[in-house]
Amino acid sequence: MQNEQPEVWDVLAKVIHQHPVFLNRAPTLHRLSVQAFEPVLIEGKAIQLHPLVCTAFNADFDGDQMSVHVPLSIEAQVEARLLVMSTNNVLNPANSRPIIVPSKDIVLGVYYLSLEEKGDVVHPVTFCATWEAEYAFANGDIGLHTKIKCGIELDGEIKVYTTTFGRLQLFKILPKGVPFQSINMVLTVRDISNLVDLVYRTCGHGKTVEFADGIMELGFRYATLSGISFGKDDMVVPPTKAEHVRRANEEVKEYEFQYQEGLITKHEKYNKVVDAWQKCTDLVAKDMMDGISGYESVAEMNSIFMMAQSGARGSAAQIKQLAGMRGLMAKPSGEIIPNPIISNLREGQGVLEYFNSTHGARKGLADTALKTANSGYLTRRLVDVAQDSIIVEEDCGSSNGLVVRATVEGGVVIIPLSDSIFSRVSATDIIDPSDGSVIVRAGEMFDDKSIERIESLGIDSVRIRSVLTCKSKHGICRKCYGADLSNRKLVALGEAVGVIAAQSVGEPGTQLTMRTFHVGGAATRRVENSSMVAFCGGKVKFTNANLITDRDGNYVVLSRSFEILLVDSLGIEHFQGRVQYGGTVYVKEGEVVPIGKKLADWDLYTVPIIAEASGTVSYADMIEGVSYNEVHDESTGILNRMVVDWRQAEYSSGLRPRVEILDEGGSVATCQHSKDAVYLLPLGAILNVSNGDVVEAGDVIAKITKESTTTRDITGGLPRVIELFEARKAKVNAVISEIDGYVEFAKDYYKSKRKVIVRSREDKERTYEYLVPKGRHLIVSEGDFIRRGEPLMDGDPDLHEILRVLGLEALAEYMISEIQRVYRLQGVKINNKHIEVIIRKMLQKVEITDAGDTTFLIGEQIDKSRVERINEVMASQGLRCCSYIPVLLGITRASLQTESFISAASFQETTKVLTEAAVAGKVDRLRGLKENIIAGRLLPVGAGYFIDKLKREFIGERQGKQVSVGVDSDVTSV
Repeated sequence: MQNEQPEVWDVLAKVIHQHPVFLNRAPTLHRLSVQAFEPVLIEGKAIQLHPLVCTAFNADFDGDQMSVHVPLSIEAQVEARLLVMSTNNVLNPANSRPIIVPSKDIVLGVYYLSLEEKGDVVHPVTFCATWEAEYAFANGDIGLHTKIKCGIELDGEIKVYTTTFGRLQLFKILPKGVPFQSINMVLTVRDISNLVDLVYRTCGHGKTVEFADGIMELGFRYATLSGISFGKDDMVVPPTKAEHVRRANEEVKEYEFQYQEGLITKHEKYNKVVDAWQKCTDLVAKDMMDGISGYESVAEMNSIFMMAQSGARGSAAQIKQLAGMRGLMAKPSGEIIPNPIISNLREGQGVLEYFNSTHGARKGLADTALKTANSGYLTRRLVDVAQDSIIVEEDCGSSNGLVVRATVEGGVVIIPLSDSIFSRVSATDIIDPSDGSVIVRAGEMFDDKSIERIESLGIDSVRIRSVLTCKSKHGICRKCYGADLSNRKLVALGEAVGVIAAQSVGEPGTQLTMRTFHVGGAATRRVENSSMVAFCGGKVKFTNANLITDRDGNYVVLSRSFEILLVDSLGIEHFQGRVQYGGTVYVKEGEVVPIGKKLADWDLYTVPIIAEASGTVSYADMIEGVSYNEVHDESTGILNRMVVDWRQAEYSSGLRPRVEILDEGGSVATCQHSKDAVYLLPLGAILNVSNGDVVEAGDVIAKITKESTTTRDITGGLPRVIELFEARKAKVNAVISEIDGYVEFAKDYYKSKRKVIVRSREDKERTYEYLVPKGRHLIVSEGDFIRRGEPLMDGDPDLHEILRVLGLEALAEYMISEIQRVYRLQGVKINNKHIEVIIRKMLQKVEITDAGDTTFLIGEQIDKSRVERINEVMASQGLRCCSYIPVLLGITRASLQTESFISAASFQETTKVLTEAAVAGKVDRLRGLKENIIAGRLLPVGAGYFIDKLKREFIGERQGKQVSVGVDSDVTSV
């Protein structure tokens, strides 16, 4: 071989003929990081990889290394060809979207090919068929982007379409049965992805692979022919930039003046300045994009715009830094520096600007190193907890499930119902309300037709079978899991769905940790809405209204759950929006408003405490130096009165710092609900009124500043995901109400707590009392109606409390929506069923509340499957069963308390786990993956599942009795 003798080539060619090899790229984050290929002999030492599998491997050509493994046995080669071959891994198992989707140059080429010249052509040239158009193109009569009319034959019928010659080139590689309209438009990366998906749904697996290869070839060819380059003159700085910057500077000066005058606090000034600059940056970016997106002909199109618009490379955020203004930068702590970088990268940066930008860039690199380890550890814990979740039976017979509906945020549908029911099995018959026919029967999987029908009928919620309500003893049944997302068919028996779920949730975490690195530390902060505008016309309706009128005659909101609805003449609701406490409402109930009318606004950065009655201000328990301090602002010379932590001071146990409003007689004034006008001041509140001031109803007595916003990327999001999976109590967790009822504040106080009472709406004698730490800001007012499970104060609710008060379904809904919110913010799609598989394992234990006639102890935590098995035995013998409640464990604790001690010992705390197992005399049934690997046995998944099944049947026959099939049998070895 080293002498490179020609005979070697022939021998090698014979050896590798139809012998697949495995390629693996580290880090192996999900199963698509190992794929099999047919090797091709080439000269040179570098592996030449197919461009379309780069996404799955997360590989690029800047020196990445890959390892090659050769399957030797016939069985290994068969598995490599059937399961691991790259052509058999078209869909991403995390979300069932195609993963062999073109990117980079290919997208640019296809985008260029699908463009058409601007302007209307009165009489476009008409061709009878594609061959005629090809002659005209070869002759130079038409260009690639000229609008033409052409006869296209589809299903034996010829239709004339207005199109371009470039799109006809795409049509040539389109499989039969896919409509011409799917390519008769400008194709961006998202459209190409949808096109591959459409081809998969219409023509199946084989044709999709061929089509992807065809589109790749076409894309590369036309990316080259287009001559798109990247030059200095392509970065066009908008002429309006100077004006936008001037305006922002004036705004900032105004905020500085207000701060010097003492009208706003330092925190408010910071937030307003950051918002002003963010707005300015966005306006410059918008003008710049408008400037480069205008073109007369395709030949004049801006190259950088084409790259970003097509989705080939770069984004509006990056072009903004190149040709707009770099904008605000983030400190390593995540805090935003209020002085922006006004220059862009084309103009070059000054010394100070450069110094400011190094902050963020360095943060990005540090994040990459530190957070990858965090994410990798999360994946390891997820795999460990879910590794024994295997598909073990056809149908567990469960009729329960989860109710799913469209996800709506701010009145906009983010995830339609169709996405939530895709690949799932219905738990109930779904009836067409118009004619009473059954769309989908219980136990049937939703297909494309039924999903389309459900959407068109406007059905808003559906009950689906879920892994969380599956009754299988060990593992999961096929019906509760639904479709295997990598082939969209009902999942096969023996599929290791736990490991797939863990990889699907863990893999994006690892990639997202590197996010800040790509934006170069530029702060990405979304400017939140501080006002509400009518998206549509309609009649105004208020819900949960608790309003008072201020000096200007506008309503001020005193309710924490006040919502404005817009309804049409039939009473159908078209808009719903919540107004924050302290917000100002500019419309009256029953008023008919036009589109675009401002309905309400509020302050984003402070929570006000509002006077509900007119009168004279009186301070109570306000002792300077104990319960409040006069803070002297050095830069403005203004004194601010701020409530401090009085609980640490001596003799302060009985203090309740508050503001009282007195009427003319000198006694405390009364407001709505016969409530006294007494306002307790939480920690950090800044007073707006002095002792003895006269106030009107609706005036602001004090403000509580919200924390200044930091940039939200997954480095902030990953800890949130970990917090949820570990079921940790949030640092600032909210107390939730256990019943529907009205809020009352008790008159008696404790040293560091205050008592809040919720009185039932139905039974006035039934009350629940909650102790809230002093200084915590309550988000309910006296007399507010609160629903079961709603929080009384700021913060995230405790997961264990949600499970106790609202039950399993509500817990699952909350956890799924919170986890999905973090991933969605980064544009990552994960199917809910993967998160459900992990949550199922977190809920595997129950706590005994009544032992009945069993040998359990009250308060003991035991595996749910074991308790159910013993209860069945008890019931059959006519004895009393035990009662229990579900318990939520974090993934680390769930891994350590799993049934298999071998698996737990291989995870963490080996000595402790083995000692406890020995003391308890535990038996490991070898049901999961890890314990079987450690014992050196064939895994009970895939082929191993069926081999195990046959062995059990064989042993059962030998013993003269048939053993029930499934991994729940106690026979584990022959």
